[in-house]
Amino acid sequence: MCVDSDGCEIEGCSSSDEVHTLSGSMSPALNSSPDLHPCKPGQKFRAALLRCRSPLVAAGILSFGNVLNYMDRYTVAGVLLDIQKHFEVGDSGAGLLQTVFICSFMVAAPIFGYLGDRFNRKIILSCGIFFWSFVTLLSSFITKDYYWLLVLSRCLVGIGESSYSSISPTIIGDLFTNNKRTMMLSVFYLAIPLGSGLGYILGSIAKDAGGHWYWALRVSPMLGLIAGTLVLIFVTEPKRGSADHIAGRMQTRTSWLCDMKALAKNRSYVFSSLASAAVSFATGAFGIWIPQYLVRAQVVQKTAESCTSQPCSSKDRSQHTHILLTFLLLFFSPHSLSSQICIFIGETLLFLNWAITADILMFVVIPTRRATAVAFQGFTSHLLGDAGSPYLIGLISDSLQESYATSILWQFLSLGYALMLCPFVIVLGGMFFLATALFFLEDRDKLTVHVISL
Repeated sequence: MCVDSDGCEIEGCSSSDEVHTLSGSMSPALNSSPDLHPCKPGQKFRAALLRCRSPLVAAGILSFGNVLNYMDRYTVAGVLLDIQKHFEVGDSGAGLLQTVFICSFMVAAPIFGYLGDRFNRKIILSCGIFFWSFVTLLSSFITKDYYWLLVLSRCLVGIGESSYSSISPTIIGDLFTNNKRTMMLSVFYLAIPLGSGLGYILGSIAKDAGGHWYWALRVSPMLGLIAGTLVLIFVTEPKRGSADHIAGRMQTRTSWLCDMKALAKNRSYVFSSLASAAVSFATGAFGIWIPQYLVRAQVVQKTAESCTSQPCSSKDRSQHTHILLTFLLLFFSPHSLSSQICIFIGETLLFLNWAITADILMFVVIPTRRATAVAFQGFTSHLLGDAGSPYLIGLISDSLQESYATSILWQFLSLGYALMLCPFVIVLGGMFFLATALFFLEDRDKLTVHVISL
């Protein structure tokens, strides 16, 4: 019987005589034999397949899947104006689509975190991709009398995407270590701005090509089926802790309650989770409402006409794929060079934190607890962040519009004033990141001491 550094009783301890590699493990007894013979055709194919199952290939496939996750998420934002016109809903009703998606996402995350620490992770990943792809495809056939079905479909899509976001970073964490792990996590989280931008662009292109916004929801499901198949075939299931050379000592599990107690005591983890929540609040609101804000700006400046029939023009959303905003954007013309520079700088700086936050988690949380940690961090960041921010911003905008409901100028200004809440929340997130820096080295050393003592 063993007890970990947090006083948690674990099921048992054992050592292993296996030689662990990045792609799995190999017993020393399986040495090459002098009695070699030619490979059969099936064996040659299997050998070629195994050579393709390298850590780099796995990281590339997982990153591709993350791009599709965010592409699907922001495809709706790219055709949000069409959806509003089609279903005749206001800003708060449109913001509800993202809110229910995030709510289901965050509720499912702890469940998948628990499963990811105990069962085959790549099976869970592929099933999640297949599920959200199927639901998204079906949602493209919903008629205008059933808006509640579209809301329900976004709820189900959030469950499918939650499985991927909660587990895939832990596989990368077990395939690489140190600087390589930081680099691969950076590539993985590059999917957030890349996938978001592609969601706007490809959604608009598909809508224009098909003549209806329904077609925007039929692109990502096709690519999702490909990604799920690639995960099943080429992504390996590394032993937890193999990259840190402690796989043989990490074969046991603590209870979920004990895992949560340990995470709650981890100050670096707690503060970085709160910081992520602040950033998520802003990115969630910006991701939904910035395209609408820019469209309304064009209408006010008389460079575009208000959408009165479908399909609405996609020109503005195709040209402006950046989804973040700073204070300066609200004081400059939304189509001036200065405003576009501010959007780019704000987007770049905000998205820099995701890979670093994930890497911090890998350094301060033991491998058998990482999926739970990633999932609960996602739960916290969504609960306090983008679960409510799209709806809240839409609600504030609707409230401000009540006095001048027919004014095009006031529709533009009201949304801009509502979005000004986000920079204040971002500053609060920066303070939490500074608090994380105060405790990171101490928490990292605690993990090192715990691993050595196993």
